[in-house]
Amino acid sequence: MTRLYDLPTQQLQFYATAPYACSYLPGLEARSQVVTPGYLVDKHLYSTLVDTGFRRSGVFTYRPHCQRCNACIPVRVDVNAFVPNRSQRRAWNRHLSLETLSMPLQFHPEHYALYTRYQLSRHLEGNASQDSQEQYVHFLLQSTVPSHLVEFRENGVLRMVSIIDELDQGLSSVYTFYDPDLPKASFGTYNVLWQIEACRRQNLPWLYLGYWIQHSDKMAYKIQFQPLQGLVGQHWISLPPPAEPD
Repeated sequence: MTRLYDLPTQQLQFYATAPYACSYLPGLEARSQVVTPGYLVDKHLYSTLVDTGFRRSGVFTYRPHCQRCNACIPVRVDVNAFVPNRSQRRAWNRHLSLETLSMPLQFHPEHYALYTRYQLSRHLEGNASQDSQEQYVHFLLQSTVPSHLVEFRENGVLRMVSIIDELDQGLSSVYTFYDPDLPKASFGTYNVLWQIEACRRQNLPWLYLGYWIQHSDKMAYKIQFQPLQGLVGQHWISLPPPAEPD
């Protein structure tokens, strides 16, 4: 199915992909709706697309387009209203010694080595061990919108890397990978908190976290960052926090 989407100065086409195995819910098939031509997607247009549920992977802008499943819900943190819970405050205090450095999207062998370790540790069910340097570059280091890379170091040792997009109305967390060999660390939680603070420093109201999938272990954690809004249908609505354990 192809649909034409007209904008004042440019035209985009939206193509539905063929079905493929879902990466998050075993046994299901997924489809995506992809924006073409990708080179027309600049910061302003991408900001609009993100507000209608799109994300990007490299230069490809897409959103879920599954026929019988709506489990992927685009979510964003209300930066000005956000208050960390007790667990998040512990994660923040645990990693305050991390030093950060922002830089352009460029290949660094040290980053790629950490990415490979992270993939092998966290995504053993896929073909992470076969990810090539070329795939890494296409996935994370190519963008048609303003993007930057942030590295986090502890006493000079690289612990974490984030790729972040800059939008008109917020920041979009593209991907984060970190040292998988420190089981007591809370790098992922700290990273989201750091990006929330980055939004505050820039007076940006939203941090976009991609898709929340309630029954996916990889994606369910996002509901913990409250208040959180989800795009349901065509409207952003508040998503309730998870129930407290008995």
